[in-house]
Amino acid sequence: MNSTACPRGQSPLSPERNGNPNRQPVRKDLGLGTGSPHHFCIANRPFCCQRDGPVSQTRKALESPQAEGEIDIARLVDALVADAIEAQSSDIHIEPWDTSLVVRFRLHGVLKEFEHLPLQLAEKISARLKVMANLVNYETERPQEGHARADLMAGGVELRLSFFPVVRGGEGHSFARGEKIVIRIFDPSSRSFDVDELGFDQQTAATLKELLDRPTGMLLLTGPTGSGKTTAIYAALCHLVNRHGSTISISTVEDPVEFNLSQISQAQINHAREFTYPVALRSLMRQDPQVIMIGEIRDPETASIAVQAGLTGHLVISTIHSGSTAGVFARMINMEIEPFLLASSIIGVLGLRLVRKNCPLCSMPYQPDPTLLTKVPSDLLPEASWRRGGGCETCNQTGFAGRTALAEMLTVNEPIQDAIMTKMRTRKLQALAQEHGMQTLWESGMARSTSGEIPLEEVLRSVTEDPLT
Repeated sequence: MNSTACPRGQSPLSPERNGNPNRQPVRKDLGLGTGSPHHFCIANRPFCCQRDGPVSQTRKALESPQAEGEIDIARLVDALVADAIEAQSSDIHIEPWDTSLVVRFRLHGVLKEFEHLPLQLAEKISARLKVMANLVNYETERPQEGHARADLMAGGVELRLSFFPVVRGGEGHSFARGEKIVIRIFDPSSRSFDVDELGFDQQTAATLKELLDRPTGMLLLTGPTGSGKTTAIYAALCHLVNRHGSTISISTVEDPVEFNLSQISQAQINHAREFTYPVALRSLMRQDPQVIMIGEIRDPETASIAVQAGLTGHLVISTIHSGSTAGVFARMINMEIEPFLLASSIIGVLGLRLVRKNCPLCSMPYQPDPTLLTKVPSDLLPEASWRRGGGCETCNQTGFAGRTALAEMLTVNEPIQDAIMTKMRTRKLQALAQEHGMQTLWESGMARSTSGEIPLEEVLRSVTEDPLT
């Protein structure tokens, strides 16, 4: 588990994450995990690397002189991870397709093909990764999850590995069994948690800090997987630590704990031991916490305990999945929470999306397609400064350099409370929040796009004008 001390600086949501000049270069002979190397032979190696630029470490491992007869599987796996770290990838996907084992990297939130390997390497690669994560390497028909730590010369990155059994088309009408492997990369060298570095506009950042200054109530974050909710919550907790120091008691219940934070007590859910969110929260209430962070509200029991905590002198921060920011209240009502309790306990809801930012070194003016311009509010068109990255060596020819957050902050004031009490429909509640000053994700995206920070196409890919359609 990585330990992070709530520093102030570059955030994973900031544009400087990719291409951080202070980041130590990845050592090319990474040692990941332990155990003896696995060797195997391959008959053909005409698989083309999909990465532009210098030859990848993976390609070197496949084409090294030692690989003429057999390849060191440990070196190949290490090279894949090294290439992913060097590319600032957040995830590695290894998946058997019909004719090859495909390796894809998630760069700035989008999957990109990196390498096609021979299918016969699948079992050996899976076994090697399972050894690294201390999993059962011969179990291929049940999902498995584990962690591995990379070499310290790679910045001490932590790998979270997930193995999932799949079937693919075989010869004739048969199906061949295999596994899809996803490796999440946690890199502490590129992580710091600072509200001011999340990429929020000034108004949203200021409102968030105001809500964090309140001693009681619930602050909920919503958005799809990979929208920056955990990073934003960790930044909020670090803001409280930096503001109050050792005078504040903060506890979390998470599934899983992604980063250890200084001066914060963090607990991890363990379903095998029946240590669930409700069990943890009931016990935690006797620990005298002032601030409680709940990784996710998933069920009525957790929701009920969270609401009661917010009403009884605690500041509760959590995430919940909902189709829209205003839809969070309907979601909680569906979890059997009474509207009057929601109106009294929830102080704000923060909706998030992550979008890719133009590379500052290769961005250039461009004119979006006329059909796309019809979606832009007419009052923004005269002053619009459209820009798009052309691709360069620094951004790996993607045209993007990191991601930033689009935010939608719904503050619960008296009119919103009255609307919640009457179970106002989500669409009307959204409109009411806008009347009281809420900037929508769409408006945030349009402002960033017309200023040249992100291309228009990226906004349209990530958000819609009407979140309820």
